[in-house]
Amino acid sequence: MNTHFKRKIAFALSMGIVTTGLISFALLALNLGFSEGFMLTWLRSWGIAYLIVIPAILLIGPKLQAQVDRIVH
Repeated sequence: MNTHFKRKIAFALSMGIVTTGLISFALLALNLGFSEGFMLTWLRSWGIAYLIVIPAILLIGPKLQAQVDRIVH
């Protein structure tokens, strides 16, 4: 596996952690508030979001990047 590919995978995994964590936390806090069980619900939501986002980043990301590259020279 080449270094460029490893960097893309590492970036996708890291970005997935940061974005899903922030978004799931903010939306849960806004919609439910900081009630009892918030942390457990947030961690569960975060895990589900992460499992959805990582394949999306890896599969959709390159196609979207190619489209952006075509539009923006």
